[in-house]
Amino acid sequence: MQPIRTFNVTPSLPPRLEPLRQLAYNLHWDWNVDAKDLFRRLDRDLWESSRHNPVLMLGTISQSRLQEVAEDEGFIAQMERAAQQLEDYHHRLTWYHKNRKLSTDSKVTSSGEDSEGLPHGYHSLPTNQTECYAYFSMEFGLTDCLPIYSGGLGVLAGDHLKSASDLGLPLVGVGLLYQEGYFSQFLNADGWQTEHYPINDFYNMPLHLERHPDGSEIQIEVDYPGRKVYARIWRVQIGTVPLYLLDTNIDANPSKYDHDITDRLYGGDMDMRIHQEIMLGIGGVRALTALGLKPTAFHKNEGHSAFLSLERIRVLIQEQGLSFVQAKQVVTASSIFTTHTPVPAGIDLFPPDKILYYLGYYADIFGLQKEEFLALGRENTGDLSAPFSMAILAIKMASFVNGVAKLHGAVSREMFHGLWPSLPVDEVPITSITNGVHARSCVSPVMQGLYDRYLGPRWERASSSDPLWEKVAAIPDEELWRYHERCRAELIVFVRERLVKKLRERGASVDQVSQAAEVLDPSVLTIGFARRFATYKRATLWMRDLERIKRIMLANKSQRLQFVIAGKAHPQDIPGKELIKAINHVIGEENLSRNVVFIPDYDLNVARHMIAGCDVWLNTPRRPREASGTSGMKGSMNGLLNLSVLDGWWDEADYVRTGWPIGHGEDYDDPNYQDEVEANALYDCIEKEVVPLFYSRDAEGTPRGWVSKMKNAIRINCPYFNTARMVREYASRAYFLASDRYSTMTSENYEPAKELADWKNKMFDQWYNMKIESVDVSEGEQIQINQTVHVKARINLAGISSNHVRVELYTGLLNANGDIVNGMPTEMDYQGADSHGISIYTGKITYTSSGLQGMSLRVLPKHEYLSNPYDLGLILWAQ
Repeated sequence: MQPIRTFNVTPSLPPRLEPLRQLAYNLHWDWNVDAKDLFRRLDRDLWESSRHNPVLMLGTISQSRLQEVAEDEGFIAQMERAAQQLEDYHHRLTWYHKNRKLSTDSKVTSSGEDSEGLPHGYHSLPTNQTECYAYFSMEFGLTDCLPIYSGGLGVLAGDHLKSASDLGLPLVGVGLLYQEGYFSQFLNADGWQTEHYPINDFYNMPLHLERHPDGSEIQIEVDYPGRKVYARIWRVQIGTVPLYLLDTNIDANPSKYDHDITDRLYGGDMDMRIHQEIMLGIGGVRALTALGLKPTAFHKNEGHSAFLSLERIRVLIQEQGLSFVQAKQVVTASSIFTTHTPVPAGIDLFPPDKILYYLGYYADIFGLQKEEFLALGRENTGDLSAPFSMAILAIKMASFVNGVAKLHGAVSREMFHGLWPSLPVDEVPITSITNGVHARSCVSPVMQGLYDRYLGPRWERASSSDPLWEKVAAIPDEELWRYHERCRAELIVFVRERLVKKLRERGASVDQVSQAAEVLDPSVLTIGFARRFATYKRATLWMRDLERIKRIMLANKSQRLQFVIAGKAHPQDIPGKELIKAINHVIGEENLSRNVVFIPDYDLNVARHMIAGCDVWLNTPRRPREASGTSGMKGSMNGLLNLSVLDGWWDEADYVRTGWPIGHGEDYDDPNYQDEVEANALYDCIEKEVVPLFYSRDAEGTPRGWVSKMKNAIRINCPYFNTARMVREYASRAYFLASDRYSTMTSENYEPAKELADWKNKMFDQWYNMKIESVDVSEGEQIQINQTVHVKARINLAGISSNHVRVELYTGLLNANGDIVNGMPTEMDYQGADSHGISIYTGKITYTSSGLQGMSLRVLPKHEYLSNPYDLGLILWAQ
C-alpha cells in the first residue's frame, strides 16, 4: 500500500537535552572521546545495535530514558562539556588562518605550530579573497553508521576531510550517497563469503537534506542519452567541513535504472559505472553551483570524478564565452589529481563508442572532432582504437599530480611516462604526497588519554620536528605496556562477542558457539592482518608452510602466537573469496580455532579494535602493488609494530626501529619463487626476532625491548604518517597554488587564460622550427672532480622570444645503456643574438663525483603562467 502523504518524524528531546541533537548531526563526535562516551552512556546496547549512530539512537530511545538523563546532573555536565568543545572547535584559530591569511614574513604562529611546507616565494591571498577547495571522491569512510565506502580509498578520503576540518581549510567534499552502500559480509558454514546489502535509512543517519529557503529540496539535473536524471543533495557535517552527497533515488526520476545510479558503490556493469562517474563528476559540479559555492581548486581523488573537468570547461565556454583552449587553461590550472593505483589494471577504461554515446555532446560544445575529444583520455592520441582512460583525462586536466607514497610516485612516473616520452622518467611531473591517517579517529581512547597526559593535547597534529615527541621517552614502560595489554584484552572480548553473535545468526550449534566464546588468549603475542582480500595482498602467505607456522605458534607453550584476521573480497572477486575460504578451512581442519580467528564483516569498528589490540600488524603484498596502505599507520599510532614487505608507506618508514621488514625490496619475475622466499623470510623473522623480543620480560613482567620499539613507533611514525601532515602538504603544495592560479587565470575577464592559450598555440606552431646549431665545450673528455666546464650553445629560436624558452644543461651518471640517469638540470644564461640572429647561451657545470658522466642540452618552454615547464609536452634535446 502506497502512502498518500509522507512525514519526516524527528526525535523529541526534552529542552534540556537539545544540545544532543547538534552533537549527533556533526561527525565531530566520531573523534571526540567525551561526545562518543556521552552517546554510549545514554544506552550502551542501543549504541552498539545502531552501529554507533547517535541520530538513530535519539529517534528510537524511550522517552522515559531521555527524561531520566535530563534529570541526571552528571550526564548533563558531560553533555555541556561536549557541546562546549564543539563550540570551541568552531571558533578556534586554525592552521589555515595562521598560514594562509598572514603576509609571508609573519607565518610563525603563537602556538608553536610552524608554517611547515609553504613553498618558497609563496604569496598569501588578499584577506577579502574567498577560497573554496572541492574534494571529489567515489567513496568516503567516515564512521560506522555511514557505510558508503569499501576500503582504503574511502577511509583515506574520510580522514582527509577530518584533518581539513582540524586545520580549518575551506574545503568541501563531493560524493554519492548509496542507498545500499557497500555490502555486509556473511560467511556460510563452508567459509564462503556471501553478501548482504542493508538498506540505508537516510532520515535516521547524521545527514541533512539541502533545501531552498522555501523548504523545497535542492535538486540538480544531469544529461544522459535521451533523458535528464535528477539528484537531490544531502550534507554530512564533519566538524567545519561539509560533505555533499548526491542521491538519484527520488520521484523526479521515473526510471528504476536512474534510481539505482546511487544504489550500490561500484555496483553494476560498465554502463552503470559510467552513469555513476557522470553523476559524481558532472553532477557534483552542478551541485556545488546549486549550493552557491564557487570552488577555486578542484581535487580529484582517483580518476572516478575526472568528468568534472569537462563540465567546468562547458560552463566557461557557454557562460563566460571562452574558447575550449582558453577554458582548458583555467580548469587545468586549478585542478589537482591524486592517483592511488600502481598498476594499469586498476584504472577505469571505457570503450570509445561508450564515451561518445554518453558524452559526445561535450565534443560539439567544445568544437572538437570526435577523435580530438577522445584524445583527452588517451596516452597515444594517434591510436584510434585505444580505450578512454579516466586517469589520463584526470592527469591532462590537472596542474598538480601525485601518488600516495614515495615508492608509488616513482611507480606512477614509470606508468604514465608515455605522456611525456621525451622526458627522463624521473622528471615526469608526478610527485608524491605520502598518505596518513587521522590520529584521533584511529588511536584508542585508552592510548589517547595516555598521550594527552604525557605529550599534551597537541600531539595529534604536531609535526615531526616538534620537541613534544621527545616526551614519549618519559612515558613509563610499565604504564605504556599496561595500557596496551588492556587494549589487547578489549580486542579479545570484542572478537569473542562478535563471533558468538555471527554464529548464532548463522544457526550454529551450541558447541560451536561455546568454542567461539573461548577463542584467543589475552596474554599471547597477537598478529593482526586485515584488508581487502585481493590476491596481490597475499592474505594466505603466512600459512604457506603450515607445519612450520604451527610449530612456531604452538610448540613452546610459554611463547605462543595467535592470529586475528579480517577483510572482505569484492563481490565479483572469486579468487579473493577463495582466499577467505582457504583461511577458514585451515582454521577448522588444523584445529586452530582457538589460535587463529577470522572476524566476519570487517568494518571501521572491527578495524579500530584490531589496530589497538594486536601486537604486530602483518602486511604481505607483492611489491610494488600496494600504492600506500594505511592500516599499518593506524597500528603505529597505537604503538603496534609493523611486519611488512617493503611496499607502499613501509618502504619509506624506519622499518628497523619501528618494526621489521620482510625481504629487502627485491623484485621477482617468478611469483611462486617470490612467495617461497618471502614466506620463509616471514617465518624466520617471527621465530628469531618477533617472538623472542615479545617474551623477553624483566622481573616485573615488562618486555623492555618490545616497549622501546613501541615508543619508537609512536615517536617516529605518529607525526609523519598522519593526515594533519598530509593535508598540510596538500594545502601548501597544491591547494594554495592552484587557488592562486585560478585567481590569476580568471582575473581581468580571463585575460591571462586567453593570453596563455594564444601563447601555447604559437609555441606549438613554431616549436618544431627551432634548432640547436652547435654546443661548444671548453674541456676535453678527461676532467677532474670540481673542475669547471664552460659550455656555449648557439640556438636558432625560429622567431620564438628568448623570454619564452629555458635552456638547460643536463648532467649525470651514465647507465649501462649509455643514458644519463638521475640527471640534474642547470639553466644557461642568454647572451643575446649574433649577427645571423642565432641566440647565444652560456653556462658552466662542475662534476663532484668521479666515473663516466654525461652531459646534454635541452630547451623547454617558459611562461609566467605555466604551472610547470612540461605542461605542453614540448622539449628539444641536443642531438
